[in-house]
Amino acid sequence: MIDANVQIRHVPAGVLDVAYYDLGPADGEPVVLLHGFPYDVHSYADVAPLLVEAGFRVLVPYLRGHGPTRFLSADTPRSGQQGALGADLLAFLDALGLHEPILAGYDWGGRAAGVVAALHPDRVGGLVSAGGYLIQDIASASTPIDPDREAGFWYFWYFATARGRAGLEHNRREIARVIWRRNSPEWDFGEGQLVRAARAFDNPDYVDVVIHSYRHRLGLAEGADAYADVEAQLAALPPISVPTITLDGTADGNFPASDGSHDAHLFAGWREHRKVPHAGHHLPAEAPRAFADAILAVAETPGDGAGTP
Repeated sequence: MIDANVQIRHVPAGVLDVAYYDLGPADGEPVVLLHGFPYDVHSYADVAPLLVEAGFRVLVPYLRGHGPTRFLSADTPRSGQQGALGADLLAFLDALGLHEPILAGYDWGGRAAGVVAALHPDRVGGLVSAGGYLIQDIASASTPIDPDREAGFWYFWYFATARGRAGLEHNRREIARVIWRRNSPEWDFGEGQLVRAARAFDNPDYVDVVIHSYRHRLGLAEGADAYADVEAQLAALPPISVPTITLDGTADGNFPASDGSHDAHLFAGWREHRKVPHAGHHLPAEAPRAFADAILAVAETPGDGAGTP
């Protein structure tokens, strides 16, 4: 359903012209599906049809620096920080007049969804987040973790260097292939899937946005002034109060699955945690039914939009 036969739409939203897919009935309950790095909207190629079949309106935007999404001004900093991703999503909801949609994502997209859910719970009907609470604790960025996991984050350190920037410029698809394999060791993806996603990396702002994202999260790059207030709020690790299901793939090569207890204090409302067998970091592509089922379950949870069942 997310393919060449479906027209990509565009909407001015904040500092971006956002390219997105709009699927299903216009009057259906809205769900916004948000992709991560280094992936694209096709993460949801098998999730979207399941949701459309259930009657949802499904919106799948390309994040800043990806696909046909473009900055409206050449003067806007090509920031990849979490405050920017959250601001983009909020502007997208405003531009389309979406009221209390369910937000669902993983990696960068899950982080954007978590930022909006935490700071604007009145705008969100529910959240599905693969990986749990994804708002970054940048103040703790210099604290080392287990060496085996540090090794999996090789690209964090690579992108912190001029060599890494040049490498990303010239080897966008090849770097993605290495990350995909490490992130999802049980996922037997085909070369065609990688080629399809890598088209989104040809965006002229891709390298700038990605490099800034990883340098900022490590405390190696300043944030854009426009997001200073948002980042100050995120530094406090605000709790998420909307109805939430978090997912962990048991075959994630970099982020070991947990029982959800380590971040339970960061969810102030109803929250359920699920483990998904044999799924890796690219969870919606590897286990689309489990991801869609989580969205259906959140949609069926009665609440006031702020986490009270």
